[in-house]
Amino acid sequence: MAHSCLPIIDSKLAFSFPAASKTASYGLPRCNSVADFCGYFSIGRSNWPSLSAISSTVNHCCKGSISLFHSPKPLTYSSNSPASMSTAATGLAADASTAFHGECYVVGDNIDTDQIIPAEYLTLVPSKPDEYEKLGSYALIGLPSSYETRFIEAGATKSRFKIVIAGDNFGCGSSREHAPVALGASGVAVVVAESYARIFFRNSVATGEIYPLESEGRLCEECRTGDLVTIELTGSQSKLVNHTSGKEYNLKPIGDAGPVIEAGGIFAYARKTGMIPSRDA
Repeated sequence: MAHSCLPIIDSKLAFSFPAASKTASYGLPRCNSVADFCGYFSIGRSNWPSLSAISSTVNHCCKGSISLFHSPKPLTYSSNSPASMSTAATGLAADASTAFHGECYVVGDNIDTDQIIPAEYLTLVPSKPDEYEKLGSYALIGLPSSYETRFIEAGATKSRFKIVIAGDNFGCGSSREHAPVALGASGVAVVVAESYARIFFRNSVATGEIYPLESEGRLCEECRTGDLVTIELTGSQSKLVNHTSGKEYNLKPIGDAGPVIEAGGIFAYARKTGMIPSRDA
């Protein structure tokens, strides 16, 4: 869906942290900017803090105001506002199940962000619904001609493929946030890759556009474009079922990134859990 205030990282955000941070005692590194804070959430599962640690970080670091350049009104954060990260607060039970079903589109190794969305389309502004839709129409347009099946048919704005299956190092190259946004705008819900470029993974979680799931093997060699698949996500075990081949594969759990993506991105998640007030507050 289109974001009225896309949580784009780097220079497009004004996010105020105090010079002295108390994050060390909560299992997180010192964060002096939103890029530092979001940058900590990398592909390595061991790098992800607990949800309570995220809450503590925001409570102790986000003093003063948080404002977004694209926001219709500034957001303010009160350090006195509790931010419980319990299951009740997130609305996501630990054993809750989420499923995605549809045809898959298979790509190989080292699919970079130029192939996902070429630089010439980065002038499109995702916070504008018409430009968000147009951005999606160019998703994966940079793939070489060896990919005979087009990800999006000529003249269409959405892809019939809801799931992308990839090899190693998906999303490498430049750190453009438009890459996961373009995939989400095209209708993709999930990417399953053997591994990801760290910044692409981070941007996928921060924007909440797609679920970047990791396979336990080379599914890009097990599945073919057009196969009908189902992905089931649970707190303890995730799997991909290929109905075309009749095979089933285990996926690595998404961990604490799941509730952030489910909420619609890092700022939507912060509002939902009370770390920052909602726009209606």
